[in-house]
Amino acid sequence: MAVVTMKQLLQAGMHFGHQKRNWNPKMQRFIFGERNGIYIIDLQQTLDRIDTAYRFIRNAVEDGGTVLFVGTKKQSQESVQREAQRVGMPYVNFRWLGGMLTNFATMHKRVAKLDEFDQVIDSGEVDQMIKKESLKLRRERDKLQRNLGGIRRLDKLPSIIFVIDTKKEHIAVVEAKRMGIPVIAVVDTNCDPDMIDFAIPGNDDAIRSSNLMCRIVADAVEEGRMLASKKGKVEVATTPPPPPPALDEAAQQKARNEAAAQQREREERLLAAKEAPEKTDTEVVVVENESEEARTEVQESAGA
Repeated sequence: MAVVTMKQLLQAGMHFGHQKRNWNPKMQRFIFGERNGIYIIDLQQTLDRIDTAYRFIRNAVEDGGTVLFVGTKKQSQESVQREAQRVGMPYVNFRWLGGMLTNFATMHKRVAKLDEFDQVIDSGEVDQMIKKESLKLRRERDKLQRNLGGIRRLDKLPSIIFVIDTKKEHIAVVEAKRMGIPVIAVVDTNCDPDMIDFAIPGNDDAIRSSNLMCRIVADAVEEGRMLASKKGKVEVATTPPPPPPALDEAAQQKARNEAAAQQREREERLLAAKEAPEKTDTEVVVVENESEEARTEVQESAGA
C-alpha cells in the first residue's frame, strides 16, 4: 500500500511552488510547469521520494535509530511538536540554537540545567527564595524549555533529521552535514536540493502540507518500532512517554489563529483565480511573501 496518494498531496497543496522570480535553478528538474507566474511541482517525483524516505526512516528506527523533527516557522510548529510527541521522538520547533549538533556535549549540559530547574520548582525550593530570584529562575527555566524542551530526552546525536524549510533551517542542515547525519527535507522551488540527502520536492509553507509530511515521517517511525518489536529488538510501550510541557498556550494559539487565517485567505484567492475568465485585465496569483511566512496576493497587468 502506498504511503500517500496523489490526491492527498493535491489536497495538501504540495504542488504549489514559489513565484518564478523567487526560485533556485537547481530545482528545475522537479518542476512540472508554470501557472499564473507560480511554479507547479511534479508530484510524481514527490511520491517516489516520499516512498524512498519513508523506507529509510523505517529501517533506521527498526535498527534503534532516532529521528529529530525540525520546523520553527509558524506554519509547522504545531505539527512538528504534535507528531514528534506522538511517537516519542525529539523535536525543535521554536528556535534552532547554533551548536545543537556540532556542540552537543555543551547543549546536553544546558538540558541538565533545565532538569535541575524543574527539580527546584517541583520540590518547592523556589518558594523559599526571595521574589526577585524566584522570578529570574522561572524565566530562565521557561526560556530553556522553549528552546530545548523538545530534545531534553535526546542523550546522543540523532540518526536522522527531518526538516521543513531548509532555507530557514539552513544552520541545522549545515550542522547535520558536518556531523554526517542524513537529512530528509521538504524542498520548495526556492531551495537547494543538493545539500539534502533525501530531498522531497513540495510546498514547505502551507499548514496542511506540513501536517501531512510530519504525519508521514511519524508513521514511518511507528512502523519501524513495530517491526523492531516483532524481531525482539525493542519493547514497544503500550503508552507513549509523557511529553514535555507544551509551548506557552497563548502564544501557540495566536500563531495557530494567524496561520489558519492566512491559509483560508489563500484558498479563497485560489478559488477566485480558478473561476475568473481566461483573459482579463489582471491575473490573480499566489506568491511567496518576503518573510516566507505566507503567500500573498499580487495583481499583474496584462501588459506587464
